[in-house]
Amino acid sequence: MATQVNDPRVVEFDVRTDEMLVNMGPQHPSTHGVLRLVLRTDGEIVSEVVPHIGYLHRCAEKIGENLTPRQWIPYTDRMDYLAGMNMNLGWALTVEKLLNHTVTEKARHLRVIIGEMGRIASHLVGMGAYGLDLGTFSPFLYAFREREKILDLFEEACGARLTYSYITVGGLTADVPAGWLEKCEAFLEQLEPIIQEYHTLLTTNAIFIKRTAGIGVLSPEMAIDYGCTGPVLRGSGVDQDLRRDGEEIYTEMYDGYAFEVIVEKEGHYPKDHDYPPVPEEAVLGDCWHRFYVRMLEVVQAIDLVRQAMDRYRSSAGDIGEPVKLTQKLPAGEAYLETESPRGQMGFYIVSDGSSIPWRARARSSCFCNLSVIHEICRGCLIADVPAVVGSLDIVMGEIDR
Repeated sequence: MATQVNDPRVVEFDVRTDEMLVNMGPQHPSTHGVLRLVLRTDGEIVSEVVPHIGYLHRCAEKIGENLTPRQWIPYTDRMDYLAGMNMNLGWALTVEKLLNHTVTEKARHLRVIIGEMGRIASHLVGMGAYGLDLGTFSPFLYAFREREKILDLFEEACGARLTYSYITVGGLTADVPAGWLEKCEAFLEQLEPIIQEYHTLLTTNAIFIKRTAGIGVLSPEMAIDYGCTGPVLRGSGVDQDLRRDGEEIYTEMYDGYAFEVIVEKEGHYPKDHDYPPVPEEAVLGDCWHRFYVRMLEVVQAIDLVRQAMDRYRSSAGDIGEPVKLTQKLPAGEAYLETESPRGQMGFYIVSDGSSIPWRARARSSCFCNLSVIHEICRGCLIADVPAVVGSLDIVMGEIDR
């Protein structure tokens, strides 16, 4: 609206802005799956973010009520499809808790090897894709180059590269082939020095720091209130990891293993002396910290795999036998959460005494992590929304199920 003033050469304008709803997705390349975000904006400033989910819903939980627990293993692969081994492990341990079944010592250590290798592969995707979200392509190529080598190892072990069905109720479907451990050890030796290259490409990159430091700050109190878990929670300074703090049936897998929970304490992280320090611009709970936790967890996972390989070699016996496909379940219920790469993944099973569960449910880590998005995006720029979403490292197959 223009208003005329005394001077005919001067026109004053009353400039006003209106709120606008902007759709981001479900095909947006930076939303990590078929996720739709509705942004309420005032100019470039975001005042509200509403996630719309369900585009990938496949009734997985209902399917679990029509199959035996071993038959449902392939469906868990397709929840967090970037960490299928860890999904297999969570469901297998839940059913074993109901059955009061204990796997052999050798199978326990092999599960640690496979689970932590899956964690490395998942965090490599998270790191590479996050760089892609922020406009750099090289880290994505670097990350997938190393991930391919992990998938090659998984393919040798179970014949699959994405959906494995390898860790099953009662143990694993097969032992690793001869020479597999030596190949795994060679891969870890090759990967370890390359991590410094990732830090050069992203962690200490001035542009990356400007795009992530101080953005999407999630306070420890808010993270706990919203039920956030995994690197999202630990990136806010909350010291919790189910590998140490979970139920006994899960923590005994890591019994005797030496590892530290990756979380900032008194201004520094474990292993911080070997890797770049926290930049001055970073604020605890921001996007940079969530990214850095995952980077250090890769280092920790390498150490855990090496420990597990030593224990696996020294374990007598074999990996045992999976339970029968149609074995009847005792009447009752069991719930167990495990520390997947994205947080606490829980499985729940209720049995009426038959071989098919009466109820099968999954508690998604990504669902709770995504629920905080409207809080940490409030007041940020539209261009920063992909940076915040990418820092949560969500997988929609786990959320929608």
